[in-house]
Amino acid sequence: MIVYFTGTGNSRYAAEYLAHRLGDRCVDLFHFIRDGVAPDLVSHRPWVFVCPTYGWQLPRVVARCIRSGRFAGCRDAYFVMTCGSDVGNPVPKNRALCAEKRLVYRGTLPVVMPENYIALFNAPRPTQARRILTAAGPVLEKAALTIAARRDFPVLKTNLLDAVKSGPVNAAFYRFQVKAKAFTVSQACIACGKCVALCPLGNIRLQGGRPIWSDRCTHCMACICGCPAKAIEYGRGSRGKPRYQCPPYEEA
Repeated sequence: MIVYFTGTGNSRYAAEYLAHRLGDRCVDLFHFIRDGVAPDLVSHRPWVFVCPTYGWQLPRVVARCIRSGRFAGCRDAYFVMTCGSDVGNPVPKNRALCAEKRLVYRGTLPVVMPENYIALFNAPRPTQARRILTAAGPVLEKAALTIAARRDFPVLKTNLLDAVKSGPVNAAFYRFQVKAKAFTVSQACIACGKCVALCPLGNIRLQGGRPIWSDRCTHCMACICGCPAKAIEYGRGSRGKPRYQCPPYEEA
């Protein structure tokens, strides 16, 4: 079973690609996370956890959701982590999570996808985004073949810098960066409520037709990148930057 979490669609695309190639089904963690419900799932095929990379680790909301859940049946577990450039070294925590859930860790695979974290970085223009998606295809194809053969993913090559990024930098990222207070909305807001619907933590509400953010934020960028009026900004960091949403996966 392919279990995924996504903010702007990259991990959904990867999950749907793998589901198509493996003849398996996808389960979106969105409502489990938003509603605070522990997953109770059964699969006789390997578990494939697909999610973005936040601060060079699994998103904490995803790790908590997996930790709270029951994953019965097959014990093999693969991690496919979409990223803008690299995943650092999330292996120790992914392996420990598997041990906690009595799953057999079968490896972590990074898949470079278009950057979406416009709070700090630039999202690609549409043409460049399509090129990146095309380049991700062979990586996902190899992943599907590896999972189908019940082989381990290749060992992730890491160094000291990767350990630093996934360790103290990750901790600093959550402590100092992952906050909602910098989100603002302009007069371009059309009060459609899409940002409310997209937030996986239920962190946004409309007040007088305008979004208000609370203090539960995971920086998935779903609200800012999904706003149809481009009315949301994240301080000065997002100004003038293109928004990015991954198109749905389409079978070739």
